[in-house]
Amino acid sequence: MDGETSTGVALAQDLIRRPSVTPADAGALDILQTRLLAAGFRVQRLPFSEPGTPDIDNLYARIGDSAPFLLFAGHTDVVPPGDPAKWTLDPFAGEIRSGELYGRGAADMKGGIAAFAAAAFAFLEKHGLPKKGSIGFLITGDEEGPAINGTVKMLQWLAEKGETFDHCVVGEPTNVQDLGDTIKIGRRGSLNGRLRVLGKQGHVGYPHRADNAVPHLLALCAALKQDALDRGSDWFEASNLEITSIDIGNEATNVIPGEARVRFNIRFNDLWTPETLKAEIRRRLESARPPENFELSFDPCNAVSFVTQPGPFTELVTQAIEAETGRRPELSTSGGTSDARFIATYGPVVEFGLVGKTMHQIDERVAVADIDRLMKIYERILSAYFS
Repeated sequence: MDGETSTGVALAQDLIRRPSVTPADAGALDILQTRLLAAGFRVQRLPFSEPGTPDIDNLYARIGDSAPFLLFAGHTDVVPPGDPAKWTLDPFAGEIRSGELYGRGAADMKGGIAAFAAAAFAFLEKHGLPKKGSIGFLITGDEEGPAINGTVKMLQWLAEKGETFDHCVVGEPTNVQDLGDTIKIGRRGSLNGRLRVLGKQGHVGYPHRADNAVPHLLALCAALKQDALDRGSDWFEASNLEITSIDIGNEATNVIPGEARVRFNIRFNDLWTPETLKAEIRRRLESARPPENFELSFDPCNAVSFVTQPGPFTELVTQAIEAETGRRPELSTSGGTSDARFIATYGPVVEFGLVGKTMHQIDERVAVADIDRLMKIYERILSAYFS
């Protein structure tokens, strides 16, 4: 380990050392709870369950009772590390080498959680509780999983209790190359589809007795990809459909396949809803082949597009980043999905965290200096917000 570590880096190490691969918590929330209680926060653990899904433990903390209420949100669950033998350092040891903190979750997003928790502690120690205002934390263990028993149900629970927030910062690793280059103010939606293409199995020597499913499949795939879904909108790039899997399941060389299956994913912008998109996909398929030649279905969709329009809050966050890094960040809606899509239903939300170049990879790691600078950015946000 290199030298002494700051409060934020030490907390990130402690969190990384808890192997909280979804849906396991492994004590990660216990670490946060202990620190938050010591700082004066009211802390509640919120376990939720639903048939057919893993039980999830979550954490909600708040200090203060009045508005404005600034909420920080994130997740302590992580994706599996893969083969630990391929890592330079143990993925759950939280070790530092050459100025970088290694470990699963270092970027996504235990480093971000540690930074905003340490920022809140530092702010309260310097300024005390704001005369008017509240600081809160919404931490789930389900973001990398089904996203059913985490943020969604926590937000519903808050609404039932009559608790509302004014603004939210999610600590996802938004930066592309350098700390301060990107704020996410929105995300595209995501829709998964399944296509079963029907024909008639037969012997390759007697093609007139069969109906090969593969030509049907090729025609339907071409129909899906033939035209662009749109040309983009004010804050979003064009929606995009990608075929992710083709399965014919035929290992024989003398059998004409009678069935083929296709899976596809669409990342869509604010010009579409899941319903209008489903209708467009069916229209395209029916224009290429009669409905009796295929079966179309879609997975349940809880990932719709959203955008937080630029305004005073996004400018406040931008100025805090620029003051600390010298960079004025791009306001972006690129990338995958996050729990911000759920939070956006309840109030304005932006995402800003560490650099995400190594997230979900072997040797996930972040610069120790970036964790410290991120903590200072969050502290600047708190100071400006409650000024």
